[in-house]
Amino acid sequence: MESKGNYEFAESHPMNGGEGPYSYHQNSKFQRGAVEASKEMIREAIIKHFDMNKTLDSASFPNQIFLADFGCSTGTNTFLAVPNILEAVQRKYQLEKRHHLDHCDDHHQNSIIFQVFFNDHFENDFNTLFKSLPPTRKYLAAGVPGSFHGRLFLNSSLDFVHSSCALQWLSKLPSQVTDRTSQAWNKGTIHYPNAGEQVKKAYSDQFAEDMMSFLRARAEELVVGGLILLIIPAVPDILLPSDTTNPMEKDLIGSCLLDVTKMGLVSEEKVDTFNLPLYFPSSSEVKAIIGRNEQFSIESMEKLDNVEKHVLLPNLQTRILFLRAALEGLLQKHFGNEIMDELFNRFSNEVAQSSIFLNPENHKSPFLFVLLKRNPH
Repeated sequence: MESKGNYEFAESHPMNGGEGPYSYHQNSKFQRGAVEASKEMIREAIIKHFDMNKTLDSASFPNQIFLADFGCSTGTNTFLAVPNILEAVQRKYQLEKRHHLDHCDDHHQNSIIFQVFFNDHFENDFNTLFKSLPPTRKYLAAGVPGSFHGRLFLNSSLDFVHSSCALQWLSKLPSQVTDRTSQAWNKGTIHYPNAGEQVKKAYSDQFAEDMMSFLRARAEELVVGGLILLIIPAVPDILLPSDTTNPMEKDLIGSCLLDVTKMGLVSEEKVDTFNLPLYFPSSSEVKAIIGRNEQFSIESMEKLDNVEKHVLLPNLQTRILFLRAALEGLLQKHFGNEIMDELFNRFSNEVAQSSIFLNPENHKSPFLFVLLKRNPH
């Protein structure tokens, strides 16, 4: 069977595993906020768009629904999102079968079997993830390791796909940004927001390639009429300096890395060959990529409402721990473990002295809520 859009060499960028003070398990409140903010929108989307009759009448798997959560990581956030989706599907079932259920017993009302697949890279800490698996869950659970930029499931085997705070991670760093001979060489900084246009284009092009690969793979795996629900950290189409502190945080980490080079702990060349494989798209970029794919219709695309009410980063130390949980593994792989404490201590001191980071008004967190439906072949 042909596997289109497969990334055999997709790079792995796992969050910090375990349950320690710098673990993603302990420091993923930011991502949890996006899941909380999307709960009602997910319920409404499923009630309006999920084709219950077609799913339950499947000749291959009658009364069974298959859901995959791509980029589940190792915290408990995925166990918050999944029950919300399944409860909405059950509600949809009850609404559509109401006239029939009046004549059925309770067993028939609960006869849907849910199979949930939790996916992330091979290096993800699945042990910690499944230690947190709710013991009273109403679904069968399985882990599926591998890059979500390529094929992972059989043709037409999934009814629903969910992915939250994962697609901003690129499958690989654009090669041009660490190539001294390229116009996109990103010397002296570790990310794209304040770099030259060639650097930004290299990142944008890589995101588009990755997103297209993700959609091609899901188009083969989803049944016709199946849904994809994405929550993507994003930026406004017209980005103002006050719109988010996200780019400034990455630049500040880069500045702290340069300070560490002055201490002789790492070489300047080592810093010049390091860039963060993260890209935050605008809604217009995402819409254009989906349009080129042509295998999905956009049922909904909007900014998440009231995210600030749910994103729980009450102080700067919490925010620093969140960033360390997300980025430390990537930094360790390139620079080694020896400089991590020095680097994040410097970062913490810089943040604490910054009037920008001390102002809560600057801590904006835009997220895109995207609902797609698989078109007929």
